[in-house]
Amino acid sequence: MSAARRTPQSRHTRSGRAALLSAGAATAALALTACASGGTSGGSGNTNYVTGADGIATVKAADRKSGPQLDGETLEGKQLDVTDLRGKIVVLNVWGSWCPPCRAEAPGFAKVSKETKAQGVEFVGLNTRDTDRAPAKEFEKNFGVTYPSLYDPMGKLMLRFPKGTLNPQSIPSTVVLDREGRIAVRSLSALSEEKLRSILKPLIAEK
Repeated sequence: MSAARRTPQSRHTRSGRAALLSAGAATAALALTACASGGTSGGSGNTNYVTGADGIATVKAADRKSGPQLDGETLEGKQLDVTDLRGKIVVLNVWGSWCPPCRAEAPGFAKVSKETKAQGVEFVGLNTRDTDRAPAKEFEKNFGVTYPSLYDPMGKLMLRFPKGTLNPQSIPSTVVLDREGRIAVRSLSALSEEKLRSILKPLIAEK
């Protein structure tokens, strides 16, 4: 009985913490928990991918599955369809302006996105849980992020990833699509600039 009475209060407390900018530590802890859960469950079933000690999962070209239809309005109010980027390597980064790990990885993502564009790499953000666009746009300005982000405050785009694929399960998450639009790599935690480059190097080399 007592546990049942506490459940609504627990849900209310969690949602309140997520909504407050001052709850950075709680948000970071939630993200880390999700990363651990996703990494553990991700290796089950006939998924044909390998998760390394660093938590990054990769798929051989022969075993890759098509990514989802990701389209909608960007933070700047423009329409974007990831399908239009077919033929490019696409880095999909799930982020929120309120997320400390997202802030930590943003400078590296901004730098690598500019330096790999000529090699056929495109970056697209999936901005989530920002109920107002203003903080998200300020985030992009502060960290020099010039690539577009689909505005997804309710996280609906994350749910479009097919079952059995490497799907984003935490914030931040990064999913990389190969030139054929297939899911090749997933990380369920913040990526350093060095690690991001190491993920992209073999995909850029693919013909």
